[in-house]
Amino acid sequence: MFKKIRELFARFCILYYEEDGSFFYKSKKVLSCVFRFVKIRVINLLYSYQIWIFLYDRLSKKKIISIKEAMKKFNYKPTISIVMPVYNTPEKWLRLSIESVINQLYENWELCIADDGSTAPHIRTTLREYAVKDSRIKVVWREFNGHISLATNSALDISTSPFIAFLDHDDELSPHALFHVVDQLNKNPQLDIIYSDEDMMDEKGRRYDPHFKSDWNPDLFYSQNYICHFTTYRAVLVSEAGGLRLGFEGAQDYDLAIRCTALTTPSKIYHIPRILYHWRAIAGSTAKNISEKSYADDAGISALRDYFNKVDSQITVEKGLLPTTYRVRYPIPHLLPKISLIIPTRNAHKLVRSCIESILNKTLYPNYEILLVDNQSDDPESLAYFSELQLHDKIKVLKYDVPFNYSSINNFAVTHAAGDIVGLINNDVEVIDSEWLGEMVSHVVRKDIGVVGAKLLYSNGNIQHAGIVLGIGGIAGVAGHSHKNYRQNDYGFRGRLVLTQNYSAVTAACALVRKDLYQQVGGLDENFLKIAFNDVDFCLKVRKLGLRNLWTPYALLYHHESVSRGYEDTPEKLSRFRNESSVMRSRWGSLLKTDPFYNPNLTLEHENFSIAFPPRTENI
Repeated sequence: MFKKIRELFARFCILYYEEDGSFFYKSKKVLSCVFRFVKIRVINLLYSYQIWIFLYDRLSKKKIISIKEAMKKFNYKPTISIVMPVYNTPEKWLRLSIESVINQLYENWELCIADDGSTAPHIRTTLREYAVKDSRIKVVWREFNGHISLATNSALDISTSPFIAFLDHDDELSPHALFHVVDQLNKNPQLDIIYSDEDMMDEKGRRYDPHFKSDWNPDLFYSQNYICHFTTYRAVLVSEAGGLRLGFEGAQDYDLAIRCTALTTPSKIYHIPRILYHWRAIAGSTAKNISEKSYADDAGISALRDYFNKVDSQITVEKGLLPTTYRVRYPIPHLLPKISLIIPTRNAHKLVRSCIESILNKTLYPNYEILLVDNQSDDPESLAYFSELQLHDKIKVLKYDVPFNYSSINNFAVTHAAGDIVGLINNDVEVIDSEWLGEMVSHVVRKDIGVVGAKLLYSNGNIQHAGIVLGIGGIAGVAGHSHKNYRQNDYGFRGRLVLTQNYSAVTAACALVRKDLYQQVGGLDENFLKIAFNDVDFCLKVRKLGLRNLWTPYALLYHHESVSRGYEDTPEKLSRFRNESSVMRSRWGSLLKTDPFYNPNLTLEHENFSIAFPPRTENI
């Protein structure tokens, strides 16, 4: 279509300027750019969030009927208390917020409102009006303004329900918000905490900036309050945590979430991958500009420090690279564990030299050895260099005389490793950040962590690896790299390029794992996954043990990918790649399409966290 339009436009130009035909030729490049620009804009429009809402997030009559039929089958219909502190809210937004509760399809709720000593006269009039109109709306009047924590606690005091949900006084709930919460409670009555996706809403009611979240992701949670809204807690959990605390204003909801999640187990925390909450972005709101409440940074740090001081006083918390994000630093044992860095290679002495010298010259962590595995090298210069390396007290050269098999090479090297921790390192990796190894060690020694991966850049500085997402690549997809080809300084989707977090897998181009754990899961699969996906398979085996794999942006290296082996571009390599893809699909099945750390509303076609058309959620 665009080609035909371009041709018609070109013909028009020629006809109109037939006396000066040079116009068309001079403007040919300009016209091409114009049409390219228009094409991109049209594609962006077709795949915009507004179109996504129209196609997949509208409550049609058919969906409403389906929801009502589903509710008739509920065996458990708990009352949910929606807690709302109010202070001088503009009447328009206050009414819309209350109406969003009244319009809930699930009707067994109570709205507990605490007026925090508002001075605006319309507040008392409006709240009384609604309290008279609907007996499910209860209001408590505070004599003085005590700010959000005290006001919320006052609203909690009049709650009588087994579950507590939170709604800000100028935000809105989707009409099916409570339905989805109760639907999950019917499927799993043991749930303690349920949270959903959310988006922003401007003053005209236009929705934008969706936050499609990860399932429970502890390390991401300690880097950022990603669960935020809409969150429902079991009331006894909130009571046991002590409600909201004074002194944490700006991050009072984060502080409560930290204390409540600590009182339950991951199996009782559930994420609903649906937009059920709309933040109103108005002047003065955190939703519009986090800098409006810069004290939230300090409050978030205080909340995390308070929690971690009780876990381990050596754990420290710092500001992250974005507002209201955090870096949690875990201690390394006083007796530094030895790390065995395994580097397989065949020839490629220039790459190996760059890799090893960067490790030796830039790594601050002192207790490590390098195991260079020579896999049938025959280049005289490489062999001479490897002989030189034998003289270094931190380096051992191991001969492995078998056809190339990445998995078996590393498995072989692990049997020769003197360290308690092994590092899988490609020969085309180059250290950038001197603290890379210490950062990775600080995580891999944690008992609940399995494999730890680093942030890797291409030679041009763009992102090569920032965690692995399962299922990327369409119908035949097994896995892909998060945010691949983003610029080095990009923050990524919701800041995920600069936040420590859990992923299903990380690349073995630079990964650390405890040696006993490596051996426990049988190492890399050298029989069926000789080249591709052995790291993904390994990470999934580790995850199956109940451990979390972790990616950290604070370990930074170059990965000059596939410089030594090339790409999967020959018939033989492509055939082997297809076979290994088939093995992964057969072995891990539907798990590849349901990555818990990647939202089903995000695409599996690309690695850029763009929206999925259609989403992989249930119809209702």
